[in-house]
Amino acid sequence: MALLNILQYPDKRLHKVAKPVAQVDDRIRKLVADMAETMYAAPGIGLAATQVDVHERVIVMDISESHDELLVLINPEIVWSSDEKQQYEEGCLSVPGIYDKVERPEHVRVRALNEKGETFEIDADGLLAVCIQHEMDHLMGRVFVEYLSPLKQTRIKTKMRKQTAAA
Repeated sequence: MALLNILQYPDKRLHKVAKPVAQVDDRIRKLVADMAETMYAAPGIGLAATQVDVHERVIVMDISESHDELLVLINPEIVWSSDEKQQYEEGCLSVPGIYDKVERPEHVRVRALNEKGETFEIDADGLLAVCIQHEMDHLMGRVFVEYLSPLKQTRIKTKMRKQTAAA
């Protein structure tokens, strides 16, 4: 396994739309393992392949306190979402140190493949629903700060560019 480099906002590669995974094979399973290791080391609760400059529809997440409940979503699609919304303070490994409230559907049902290539569905609410939607946005080339006001987006871009220049 290997730690992968996480792209930092406003890197343009974060805006690429991920392609569906054609076949769940050893290459994808290695990507999943590397992404999980990277997410846990960061530390974070979710990571989309887009964030590590792989533009395929792969997500890993683990919202457990014990960090031993890895959820893998390959080619995920939201098949249902509730009309009820919730606001949650979100952060992102690609936008370190920035947190803000984003409104999203409170409940979602997702269909995806696991690392064996088997189809499954999961009903999610609370933090899991937020995390799934946040990571799926990455696959569509969207970063959570794009839900914020233009003024906040500009401030965040400026701050991130300064941090990158100082590094």
